[in-house]
Amino acid sequence: MVAIGTRWKWDSQGGRSSFGRVEVTARFGIKGEQKEMRMYLGGQWVEGRDQIEVLNPFDGSVVDTVPRADSNNVQQALSSAERGAKIMARLSAYDRWKILKRAAELIDLRKDELARLISSEEAKVISEGMGEVKRAVETIMVSAEEAKRIHGETIPSDADPGGRNHLGFTLRVPCGIVLAISPFNFPLNLVSHKVGPAIAGGNAVIIKPATDTPLSALKLTEILLEAGLPPEGIQCLTGSGSVVGEALIADRRVRKISFTGSREVGEHICRSAGIKKLTMELGSNCPLIIMPDADIDAVVSAVVATSYANAGQVCISTQRVLASRTIYSEFLDALQPKVAALTTGNQFHDSTRVGPMVRESDAIRVESWIKEAANEGARVVVGGHREGANLAPAVVADVKPGMRICRDELFGPAIGVMPFDNIEDAIAQANSTNFGLSAGIFTRDIQWAVKFAREAESGNIHVNWGPHWRADLMPYGGLKESGFGKEGPRYAIEEMTELKMVVFHAAN
Repeated sequence: MVAIGTRWKWDSQGGRSSFGRVEVTARFGIKGEQKEMRMYLGGQWVEGRDQIEVLNPFDGSVVDTVPRADSNNVQQALSSAERGAKIMARLSAYDRWKILKRAAELIDLRKDELARLISSEEAKVISEGMGEVKRAVETIMVSAEEAKRIHGETIPSDADPGGRNHLGFTLRVPCGIVLAISPFNFPLNLVSHKVGPAIAGGNAVIIKPATDTPLSALKLTEILLEAGLPPEGIQCLTGSGSVVGEALIADRRVRKISFTGSREVGEHICRSAGIKKLTMELGSNCPLIIMPDADIDAVVSAVVATSYANAGQVCISTQRVLASRTIYSEFLDALQPKVAALTTGNQFHDSTRVGPMVRESDAIRVESWIKEAANEGARVVVGGHREGANLAPAVVADVKPGMRICRDELFGPAIGVMPFDNIEDAIAQANSTNFGLSAGIFTRDIQWAVKFAREAESGNIHVNWGPHWRADLMPYGGLKESGFGKEGPRYAIEEMTELKMVVFHAAN
């Protein structure tokens, strides 16, 4: 049965008008029968003419279906978002805080359901699904807190020769419509990283979730509406990027685009968007340097933790490991049994440590890159064999910088390991890529650590841990072709708002 929630309605001035009954759930069905999820646009849940099956990557079973949005749906969503932007801009900081705080509480209350949903559609093991839900709670809650901290500053006009008797200050105002294009690999938390700051900044937001994993974004939309978000403050369109995404990114009504995905799609968006504010998080092939003074046991633990989580499908997964030649063999000998012990299989089984990749075609691609490296002279130390979408976590030693497994973004459960002779050589190899999202070093030498922090061409630097670490409140973004702009609620709000300069001129 469709659930109807009682909550405030919002009038066109952004104020509460009356207490009423508004449909807030995405599920369409009768008498408890499970039916397809619906998308949300124009202040209502909408079915589509065609449906897209959302599959469990482990066995190919249908988790659910979602509508395939068409060009008419896109135009309806944009028109609604235009109206919603005016309503959102009139909400007070307190109202935005209250909505987001309640949404975070609702996510927490439903964490078991959401964790299973994430693991069903994306295939990360259930413990990782629960971890993602807990992070989403923090992301939305921090966004709520930051909604109360949006402010301008006074400008010392009299410091200018002609500025005497002038008063200047800045105001930070909403962009208007924010387009949030999210990837498959964190279908709840990375959507939260876009939607939370957008709402905190007083914007209307249009979500275009990944086609493979749209269910978590629809659930988040449902939760935000239940928390009191104005009905036209959010839209969530499911469908193909070629139809939905293309029309949205090119539309002049969209002022801000926040995109997480591949470098190729990111470049296409930049070329097609026109005059818009853009945040691009475009992935990487993250390096980890192991200096000769490193604690090998600590390094091995970090490599296992930062290379194979979510089957390596994380933008900041460790992909390239550069080990000092003096400890190279010792490191590989210590790493091999730890990686061999990582069991693959059904993501819901307690014994599974690495779940399937999101698509079997991706597992086939990663397997082929490993074989290609071996044919070019590398050595497969462990793993690399595939069964369906499951790929055994792999360590590939003696790789060379020109190999695809080092040069491009692998996005799978494998690492390439190579030796180096000194810190200068290590940093040069780490930087020998077009990417620059995250990088790590293990050392006890402060001078080596500082040199690395200054010279590594990466937006996130980690000392004595691998590249895969992120606190959701920190500024997060890359250098080079890993993109531009920052996520993290405080920093994303700056990207999703605009600065106005106000000057009071003294009367003559």
